Amino acid sequence: MHFQPTEEQRDLRAGVRDLLAGRYGREALRASVDRASVDTGTAVDRTLWRELGAAGFFALRLPESAGGVGLGLPEAVLVFEEAGRALVPGPLVATHLAAGVVPGAAEGTAVVTAFDLGGPLVAYLGEADAVLGAGALPPGEPVRSADPLTPLHRVSAYGDCAAYRETGALLTAALQLGSALRTVELAVGYAREREQFGQPIGAFQAVKHLCAQMLVRAEVARTAVYAAAVTGDAGEGAGAKLLADEAAVRNARDCLQVHGGMGFTWEADVHLHLKRAWVRAGQWRTGAEAEELLAAELLDAAEAGETADTGR
Repeated sequence: MHFQPTEEQRDLRAGVRDLLAGRYGREALRASVDRASVDTGTAVDRTLWRELGAAGFFALRLPESAGGVGLGLPEAVLVFEEAGRALVPGPLVATHLAAGVVPGAAEGTAVVTAFDLGGPLVAYLGEADAVLGAGALPPGEPVRSADPLTPLHRVSAYGDCAAYRETGALLTAALQLGSALRTVELAVGYAREREQFGQPIGAFQAVKHLCAQMLVRAEVARTAVYAAAVTGDAGEGAGAKLLADEAAVRNARDCLQVHGGMGFTWEADVHLHLKRAWVRAGQWRTGAEAEELLAAELLDAAEAGETADTGR
């Protein structure tokens, strides 16, 4: 079985990267942060949302007969990886899952969120047109969020999105993967430019080790995410989410360390990756839930092995 992207898949990823670089580059990201710091109800750019819809972002896995692109989960993972790299805000996963279910989701004319945080919190509720799997938008009370571009509301009526959990967790893992890879780039770029004692800090062994560890984490997560997208196995998906969450959070922290005091300033982008990674780690499947699923699978496999041995 091959887990390497095909030429067509690489072209798709490159096209999405070019689209986001032109439409949601660093200046647009910082503008979003500035707007959100003034008004918490402006995290989702409706114009960008419609442009993503027109590009097939949300309808990627819908069959062509239903007006979709007709591609599969491996292609969706590559596309979401690029969105995570660019830190595109909004309920991307929920709207993608709602394509073909909620009117306007596939075209990007509707913003759809989900009960994906496993508790009484819902992201982007104030900007959503629908909640995946719910008949109507529940009332909610705004609460403070770690990520300025992921506004949260506390709700009393909470729905179930278990039917979408496996795919939602894997696509969220792809977002985390994109962020983990981007923080590697940020750390390496800064290590090459920042000088101390007359040489770039990247020449120091401690900084080299940090960057190398970041790369290993990201590449291990990439392998797991790509493999889960191909196999569609629940255990593979749980492992991918676990590894991608760890890579996104720990890489952002290490990137902060490489940047030193500069990394903790509002002007740097590193803190945005860390805050988004914290929120995503709680979406669709937490680390504890992934560990429980993997442990159950290992236990079942061990018991099956014992039964086979006994029957010989």
